[in-house]
Amino acid sequence: MNIVYIGLGANLVDPQAQLIKATNALSTHPAIKSLVVSSFYSSKPMGPQDQPDYVNAVARFETALEPEALLDQLQDIELRQGRVRKDERWGPRTLDLDILLFNNETISTPRLTVPHYGLCDREFVVFPLLELAPQLVLPNGSTLKQIADKLPKNGLTTLPSKEIKEIL
Repeated sequence: MNIVYIGLGANLVDPQAQLIKATNALSTHPAIKSLVVSSFYSSKPMGPQDQPDYVNAVARFETALEPEALLDQLQDIELRQGRVRKDERWGPRTLDLDILLFNNETISTPRLTVPHYGLCDREFVVFPLLELAPQLVLPNGSTLKQIADKLPKNGLTTLPSKEIKEIL
């Protein structure tokens, strides 16, 4: 089985509910096992600031799917939740699911780059990932803890679990 970490993010159409719906889709997928999800975090948007704040999380699971087959499944979940792909980078979205890590592999294809190209620079990825895997060593040999120690939080805040439970 492959061990995968994905980033989840949303800032449109009730972002917390979007993440919960996505994690439910992942947890019931027949090719996904042992799903664990970090706390939800509120973060400022990358790029244009004239959009709502994001809700982000990281999920870890096991799957027999190959990387691009998994990407297809994640994009299908995004589409079912109203994701519209636009040329605008870092714009608002109902749901974004990104493969952050796939085992300890480095993957570079026209469709997929793993580790995710922004993994080490994004507080909304590093800190939820650190919550799930505090001892994680990235394919380049850096520990996640070393990266987190140097990365500003930029206003990243953990959402109270009470708020998350109210949506369920």
